[in-house]
Amino acid sequence: MPAPNRPNILIFMVDQLSGTFFPDGPADFLHTPNLRALAERAARFANCYTASPLCTPARASFMTGQRVSRTGVYDNAAGFGSDVPTFAHHLRRLGYATCLSGKMHFVGPDQLHGFEARLTTDIYPADYGWTPDYRKPGERIDWWYHNLGSVTGAGVAEITNQLEFDDEVANQAMAKVYDLARGQDPRPWCLTVSFTHPHDPYVARRRFWDLYQDSAALTPRVAAIPYSEQDPHSRRLMEANDHTRFDITDRDVGRARRGYFANTSYTDDQIGRVLSVLNACGLNQDTVVVFCADHGDMLGERGLWFKMSFFEGSARVPLMIAGPGIPAGRIDAPVSNLDIAPTLAVLAGADAGEIAPWVDGESLLPLTQGASREAPVMMEYAAEGSYAPLVSVRHGRYKFNHCELDPPQLFDLTADPDELHNLADEPAHAPTARALIARVRDNWDMARFDAEVRASQARRWWVYPALRQGRYASWDFQPQNDASERFMRNHMDLNVLEGQARFPRGE
Repeated sequence: MPAPNRPNILIFMVDQLSGTFFPDGPADFLHTPNLRALAERAARFANCYTASPLCTPARASFMTGQRVSRTGVYDNAAGFGSDVPTFAHHLRRLGYATCLSGKMHFVGPDQLHGFEARLTTDIYPADYGWTPDYRKPGERIDWWYHNLGSVTGAGVAEITNQLEFDDEVANQAMAKVYDLARGQDPRPWCLTVSFTHPHDPYVARRRFWDLYQDSAALTPRVAAIPYSEQDPHSRRLMEANDHTRFDITDRDVGRARRGYFANTSYTDDQIGRVLSVLNACGLNQDTVVVFCADHGDMLGERGLWFKMSFFEGSARVPLMIAGPGIPAGRIDAPVSNLDIAPTLAVLAGADAGEIAPWVDGESLLPLTQGASREAPVMMEYAAEGSYAPLVSVRHGRYKFNHCELDPPQLFDLTADPDELHNLADEPAHAPTARALIARVRDNWDMARFDAEVRASQARRWWVYPALRQGRYASWDFQPQNDASERFMRNHMDLNVLEGQARFPRGE
């Protein structure tokens, strides 16, 4: 068991789950009994945002608590520097055992980033092959860009690439919890379990698909907006998703949403399997459980799909934290996934001032104790579908989106939660717009940001083709499984082995 005030930490991360479906825990229509039970005992952050609405940059920022413009992880093929401190580094310095089961989409030769152990490989490649190119605006890189085939191909299957991966993630995590329960390592531990669902393609197992046959949630709240009426960035995303090649029907939309919700239930089921082992081993009373996502999914709202934008469906994510000393309840203050790393470090015993130089977020623990927060939430995007970096500020009830190429966007999320009315040019909201553009200028040198992204892309476009010539040295993580140390072998004492492997003992 961990020492007093040094809890074990179990993190569940899911992929592409929108926080709009978690207004205060899971929405009523979701069949998610395990997450619903977690919500009843958790601090629930109703307005949490990703640092960047794309997998790799979002996850690097989740790990580090640093903004994308600071980590340099701009897109899904940007290298993640080994010298950037992550929450796994912070916890290891504090004496924790750290372990990852599942996806984190690290790019580069370091596939651990502070984790002492890793139980599975990743589902996506670790090299520079998915690098976008700002030098060729509007170019589709067809072999890896999203397209709407995920929508037209939605349906049922008993096994897919992603299901195979997540089954393994859960199985390995369960085995690890059993191993941790045996107590042969006296250190407190942090286990991160990271699933790839409900990320598209929207293909689900039959038993989860059938849960949503008559769901009222299969129709988007906001109807599709014609291409000509979309804002400039949304038009770019539609082009990047090859929208003219697909005729998306209402049936396609409903089936895609059904598959997404079904896979949300599948993920809930996998989380429940891991939690059942935690509970059976008596570790639940000493463990903080964190549930989060990297980014959301527009899921057909406004006619948009996937992520890559600052609209709520794409940028807002669920966040729940449950455990000893953390009161249950809803917290409405806007927060960020940047806040998770410092929160974990403080939970593990770090001084908030000591880690402050390493993070852009701040601990969420004061909010769980009733404190208020006025600081704005910052988001950044500089990957496929953009021609230059975009940034966003969520402050109070307002969200302000800025790109040097586009007209500004200002939304009042209290009065207009669907973000249908851009207030940036309305005289009555001019003071708010001026204040928020001032925050943009105070926080970003947009010309420098753009230059750094372009330089990073250019380096990778030069290096990657060279690395593919001759013998290719893969950076993809290779899990180690030494069969000579499993079960019973003749360099072991059978009596000792059986005693160590049994948990609990003496019953």
